[in-house]
Amino acid sequence: MSQVLPSSAARPPLRRRVAAHAAVAVARLLAHLSPARLTSLLRVARRGAAPASHEQALAARRDVTGTSTFCSGRYCLQRSLATALLCRLRGTWPTWCTGVRTPPFAAHAWVEAEGRPVGEPPEITAFTRLLTVPPAR
Repeated sequence: MSQVLPSSAARPPLRRRVAAHAAVAVARLLAHLSPARLTSLLRVARRGAAPASHEQALAARRDVTGTSTFCSGRYCLQRSLATALLCRLRGTWPTWCTGVRTPPFAAHAWVEAEGRPVGEPPEITAFTRLLTVPPAR
C-alpha cells in the first residue's frame, strides 16, 4: 500500500527540513533491522516523550514527505519511522504500527495519533496490526 505525495505539497522551511532530513537518514538505517531489534530501539526512543496529537503527527509526516521524495512514495516503513522519529525530536511520540492484510496480501507501516491513522487512506482499516510501539505510559 502506498500513498504518493501530491505535487502541491509545500516544502517545509529550511529549519524544519534539517530535522526532517536527520529523521529520514536515521529511519533509512533502522529500516534494515529485524522487527525485534527495531521495536526494541523504538521503545527506547519513545521514553520521556508525550503522546503526539494527530495534528503534531500529521505535521511531522508532511515535513518528512515534503523533504524526502523517497518517503513520499511507496516506502512506508521508512516514512513511518521518519515520522515517529521527527515527532520524537519535537518531544512527542505517536503510535508506530505495522500490519498486513489479505487478500491480496500486502504489508504496511504507518503511525497513529489520538487513535486515528495519520495521513492514511480509509483502506488502512483492512490491515491487522502485527507490531505497535505506542507512547510510553
